Amino acid sequence: MTSTWADEALTRDAFLGGRVTLLQPRRGYRAGTDPVLLAAAVEAEPGQSVLELGCGAGAALMCLAARVPDLALWGAEIQPAYADLARRNAALNGAQAEIHTADLRALPAALKARRFDHVIANPPYFDRAHSRPAPNPAKETAFGAPLPMAAWVDAMARRVAPLGRLTLIQRADRLPEIIAALHGRMGGIALRPLVSRAGRDAERVVVTARQSGRAAFRLAAPLVLHAGARHLSDAADFTPEAETILRDGGILRI
Repeated sequence: MTSTWADEALTRDAFLGGRVTLLQPRRGYRAGTDPVLLAAAVEAEPGQSVLELGCGAGAALMCLAARVPDLALWGAEIQPAYADLARRNAALNGAQAEIHTADLRALPAALKARRFDHVIANPPYFDRAHSRPAPNPAKETAFGAPLPMAAWVDAMARRVAPLGRLTLIQRADRLPEIIAALHGRMGGIALRPLVSRAGRDAERVVVTARQSGRAAFRLAAPLVLHAGARHLSDAADFTPEAETILRDGGILRI
């Protein structure tokens, strides 16, 4: 993969009902609903700082900037071409964001010197010790990086300021790894399951925890994303709550 994409290799995609425009590669990892849901779960306030580890093309950061003004946005992305897209997308959306091309195991001094009010991530879904790699290298880095979940949680927790929050979205079957990595390190753990349709098992979870938090563990009611028992047409069939979050920039409450 090159360090940048030519314009003809990119698409312009609308998020949050057109409030965010994102340049994305035609081939490779492309953002879906996960970064939108991740951004919606961040209880940020104007003037606060946000760091995203593995920011990709910046979808979550741009969605968060569209909802909350005057944030200090930072990102770290290991793939140079995606880090370049994140910078371009910040400029395209009029957001102030400092994006570093970096491995979370070796963050630059500018990030190590800071703590952030919010640290967010959408870690790769698959543990490659138990699954096959994707054929596209860019997708493989996004979906199946070799680092264990504990390494992601550790890198995030180290950058959270006192009383700040860590927030991530992940496959539901990796929840035990997340809780184990957070146990004894951060408090106020809360999570909300994400269910594709009512009556189905959770497929993803959004997890948040507070640095030095003392609140009891909380399991919120699931967010049902789609209405009805099955998909009946090409039209979107989001539930009203999901529609408010994904189209209107609403908050995902946990």
